[in-house]
Amino acid sequence: MSDEDESAVPVEDEPVVEEPEVAEAPAPDETPEVSEEEESPEVPEPVVVDERPIAGIGTLVFGKWDASEVVCRDPGLAPYVNLKTVGTPHTGGRHANSWFGKTKLSVVERFINNLMRSGKYTGKKMGAIKAFEDALDSIAERSGANPLQTFVDAICNGAPMEEITRIKFGAVSQPKAVDSAPMRRLDVALRNLAKGAQSGTHKSKRTLKQCIINEIVKASEGDVTSFAVSKREELERIAASAR
Repeated sequence: MSDEDESAVPVEDEPVVEEPEVAEAPAPDETPEVSEEEESPEVPEPVVVDERPIAGIGTLVFGKWDASEVVCRDPGLAPYVNLKTVGTPHTGGRHANSWFGKTKLSVVERFINNLMRSGKYTGKKMGAIKAFEDALDSIAERSGANPLQTFVDAICNGAPMEEITRIKFGAVSQPKAVDSAPMRRLDVALRNLAKGAQSGTHKSKRTLKQCIINEIVKASEGDVTSFAVSKREELERIAASAR
């Protein structure tokens, strides 16, 4: 075929492929419109949790009084005042052979043990426990507060800050004022509180419970008529003259 014949043949057009339309992404500054119904869901109100310490095992004395509420206002005695008790305050002297074992013993049990030091209450621990428990109940009824706080305040007011010792120079001995250790102060305070309560029943119709209430309440108020407070002032007065 000639060139003229080839040019006469019609040439079919190539099919045009249409590209799919791509949705344009919104500009970073432009935010998609949200209807009022599609707004963020409601946030529930926060639940208020009670953060107060919960009384657990060892914090309830005689199963009634919460020891976690008690505050010792004497910073020297605070590390040694232990109110942790589990059940009946009777450990059987398991602390005796351990170093500073008295710090692990509850002051409630130590006070009860001091009530049995001598006299007609020797060895009667259940009677002493019952008398002290009833005394705490009566103090709570009178004051309407935690009786353990009254007991700890009585210990703080009955603990002497200073005592005297004897220093010998050749054949001459003279008194010298010395500071009392915290554990020694706690020992003396518990001993004097128990001695004052026990001696109050001597040749008297008052019961041990009544004498414990009288001694603890007066000592917590710093009353000089308390045996423990009077002994503390006497020791500190003698130490002041021996400086």
